[in-house]
Amino acid sequence: MTTPALPTIDPDRLWRRLMALAQIGALPRGGVNRQALTAGEIDAWRLILGWAEAEGLEPSCDDAGSLFLTLPGADRALPPVLAGSHIDTQPTGGKYDGAAGVIAAFEAAVALREAGLPRRRDLIVVAWMNEEGSRFAPGMMGSEAFAGVRALDEIRAVRDAEGVSAGAALDALHAAFPELPRKPLGFPAAAYLELHIEQGPVLEQAGKVVGVVTGIQGKKTWEVVIEGAPGHAGTLAMAERRDALAAFTRMAHRLYPEVGGHDGAVMFTIGRLTVEPNAPSVVPARVTFRVDLRHPKGADLDDLGARFEAICAAEAGPCRVTLMRLVDAPPNDFDAGLMARIAAAAGRHAIPAMPILSAAGHDARHLAKVCPSAMIFIPCRDGVSHAEHEHAEPAHLAAGTQVLADVAGALVSAEEP
Repeated sequence: MTTPALPTIDPDRLWRRLMALAQIGALPRGGVNRQALTAGEIDAWRLILGWAEAEGLEPSCDDAGSLFLTLPGADRALPPVLAGSHIDTQPTGGKYDGAAGVIAAFEAAVALREAGLPRRRDLIVVAWMNEEGSRFAPGMMGSEAFAGVRALDEIRAVRDAEGVSAGAALDALHAAFPELPRKPLGFPAAAYLELHIEQGPVLEQAGKVVGVVTGIQGKKTWEVVIEGAPGHAGTLAMAERRDALAAFTRMAHRLYPEVGGHDGAVMFTIGRLTVEPNAPSVVPARVTFRVDLRHPKGADLDDLGARFEAICAAEAGPCRVTLMRLVDAPPNDFDAGLMARIAAAAGRHAIPAMPILSAAGHDARHLAKVCPSAMIFIPCRDGVSHAEHEHAEPAHLAAGTQVLADVAGALVSAEEP
C-alpha cells in the first residue's frame, strides 16, 4: 500500500496572507487595531472569504459570529477536526496574536488539499468571535458559546464602552454576509488544534521553536465597585468621609503582598481603575476596578480568590463594596494523545520542541471541554504580546504550521482521531 503524501506548507504564501490580514486595522507603529465585531473585522472576513473561495473551502458561520471554512472529507457525517484561533485584536495589538493561528490553519488546509492526502472527515478552519474581550468583556465569546459555557442571549446583552450591544454588532456582522450559511452552535467535533504565539519568553530563552502546550493556568476576574459619598475637600472632616479611593488604597495595600505575593506562580493584576467624580477638590465617591488573578493549581487559585474577596470586604470601611465575578476558569490539561502527535511531528521535521504551560488564556480552554484539544506555541520576540512591536519570525511560524498540518492531516485521515 502506498503511503499517502505528507502535506507540505508554502511558507511564503503563509507569510503573505498573514501580512495582508495585518493591513486591516494597521496602526502607524506596526501594530493592529481590529477589535471584535467592528467594520475592520467585517473587512477581514471579506479578505479571508475571498481566499477560501479561491482555495475551494466551504464558508459558514454560527449565530455567535465565529467563522468556519471547511475542507471537505469523504464522509461528511463524521465529526470534523477543527483548527484555528481568532482574528480580533487589542486596541494596540500586534500582527500575530490570534491571526497567526487562523492563517496557519488555513495554510494547513490548503496544503492538505494540494497533497492529495485522503481525508475521511472534514477539516474546519475556525476564527472564533471576540477572544480578546477588548471591546466586549469578558472575551472568548465565540468559543464559550460553542462549548455551552455561556448562553448566546447573555453574550448578546453585553455592551461596549459606547453602549453598543454585542447583539447589535452581531446583527451587523451577519447583515454584511446574508448568503453565508449558518452552522448550529456547538456541533460535534472530533478534535481541536490551535497554533499561537507563546506571549511569553520561555521558548525564546530555551532556544526552542515549537512548544507542546500541556495546559492553561486557571484564571479568575472580577469587577469591583466601591461606593462612598462625595464631599468638599476643604470642609468635610477626615473622620466623616466615605472616601472610596481611600478604601481602594487599603485594599491594594493588602492585596499585592497577600494575594500577589502568595508564591512565584501567582499572577495578580489590578487594572482599569476608574475614580468618580475624579475632580481635584472632591472626595472620591466611587471607584471601579478590575482584577485578573491566575495560577496553574486549581486549589491555590480558589484559595487566593477567597482571600481576595475577604480582603475587599474587610477593608471597605465606611464604604460599600460590590464584587462581580466575570471569569472563573479552572486550570485545564490538554489531550495527551494530541500532545504526543505534536511532539512526534516536530521530531520528524527536526524542529526543536519542548513542553510548556500556557500562562495566557485561549479559546482552546473551552474546546477542551467538548473534544480532545491541544495547542502549538511558537516563540515571540522578547516574549512581547498585546503590543504593537509584537513579532514572530517567519521561519518559526512556518515550522509551527508544518507541525499543525502534519497533525491535522493525520487526524482527518484516521478512522478514529
